[in-house]
Amino acid sequence: MNRPTISDLANTAGVSLSTVNRLLHGTGAVRADTVDRILHAADKIGFYGLGALHQRKHDNLPRRRFSFLMQQSHRPLYQLWAEGLRAAAHRRTDTVIEPEVLFEDDLSPEAVSASLLQIGQTADALAVITADHPLVSQAIDELRGRGVPVVAYVTDLSAASRAGFVGTDNWKRGRTAAWFISQMADEPGKVFPLVGSNRYQCQDIADASFRSYMRENAPAFQISDTLLTHEVPENAYEIVRSLIAQEPETKGIFVNGGGISGVLRAMRELPPERQGKIRIVCSDVGPETRKGLSEGLITASLCHPLDKMPGELIDVMLRLIERRDTSSIEQRIVPFDILTPESIWT
Repeated sequence: MNRPTISDLANTAGVSLSTVNRLLHGTGAVRADTVDRILHAADKIGFYGLGALHQRKHDNLPRRRFSFLMQQSHRPLYQLWAEGLRAAAHRRTDTVIEPEVLFEDDLSPEAVSASLLQIGQTADALAVITADHPLVSQAIDELRGRGVPVVAYVTDLSAASRAGFVGTDNWKRGRTAAWFISQMADEPGKVFPLVGSNRYQCQDIADASFRSYMRENAPAFQISDTLLTHEVPENAYEIVRSLIAQEPETKGIFVNGGGISGVLRAMRELPPERQGKIRIVCSDVGPETRKGLSEGLITASLCHPLDKMPGELIDVMLRLIERRDTSSIEQRIVPFDILTPESIWT
């Protein structure tokens, strides 16, 4: 049997000989659906250059540079998110994505806005996790003017020029945390909500909905003023150590932001009988949270799904590049994961 020729491949694929030659020699662009037709035909007739065609398909794909601005490089959670974003970028088969993950350890709006403007010089699109602030909004406005779409990740922003948001339903997250504490506590008592910053929309919304649920469904509980940790574990440790010493009727703590390692450190200093009377719900899935769940110190973690959110973010960023001229905001709400001591994988 004669070896299939390029002409045989073109006839089987229903394309011109010149189209096959362009793909084989990389001398011109070929539509993605046409490339797939040629590859299918090559596999069908046993064309000898199938490996080269697959390489040409890869070379023919559009290329994008996506930048992701994370916070606090020392926190394992942000490292997990960074790994998830890189993996999601490399899984794409329709586009070659060059992911650039950067960390801004200075959480001030001045530092974040400066970093946004700097990485926006080379990115086709970028995503950011940051507190909401007018300076950040100004940077996003400037990037929009340059044609660089910015997507808010995990926590939304008020910037009118942001191109999208990918995160969880934080209203439901707060009410779910309240449900766990009110249902699992042995009796009503005092409950303390903690946030990292009032400028993180995801935390502020969850804090409001937490209180809403408790007012409606658990009025016997006393909800304290929200306590601020500034996303620092040592601050969380001092706050929790102080409140459990001064408030013997403490029944629940909602760790609505960073600082779970500090909270757990304070809890581990308590005798076991006191530990069992305080229900903790957090919003993290890092190594310390997993340890706290396995120890039974954490009742539940309502966390961002590492297997879904990065892929949704990449998809949104690609769509935004395809339709840069639109003024509408692309929004993807991903259901949060609920981890308990009995469901956690260690």
